[in-house]
Amino acid sequence: MKRSNKGYQITANSICLLFIILFVYAATSKLMDFNHFKSQLGRSPYISPYANWIVWAVPSVELLITGLFLFPKYRLLALYSDLSLMTIFTTYLIVVLNFSDSIPCSCGGILATLGWKEHIIFNGAFIVLALIGILSMRKTKHTT
Repeated sequence: MKRSNKGYQITANSICLLFIILFVYAATSKLMDFNHFKSQLGRSPYISPYANWIVWAVPSVELLITGLFLFPKYRLLALYSDLSLMTIFTTYLIVVLNFSDSIPCSCGGILATLGWKEHIIFNGAFIVLALIGILSMRKTKHTT
């Protein structure tokens, strides 16, 4: 293994670990406080008609993506999935903040303590991390 390839691999693996921690934590906190999560989604602008479906879909998708990381063959797919999910969440937040009067937070655990601006910054940081992880994994595959 080339020296530079090892750096890309460490970077990608570290980012994968961060997403595993984030998504396991997020899914677990939603499921542990399921009724609150469901109630908040039911009051969320634009998605309330789909709350009964979303309440199961979001933590399931978070755990499914986390499971993809367990198999090296699927880690790049998991990073693309993370990028997509974080982009969707962030876009929804921005739309709601700019075009809605009601803004309930359906986040669980410590993430619920973040303000909206901080939440967008947090999500943005993870979007950047997903991009770095994708580029690192792609670079690793091209240099081996």
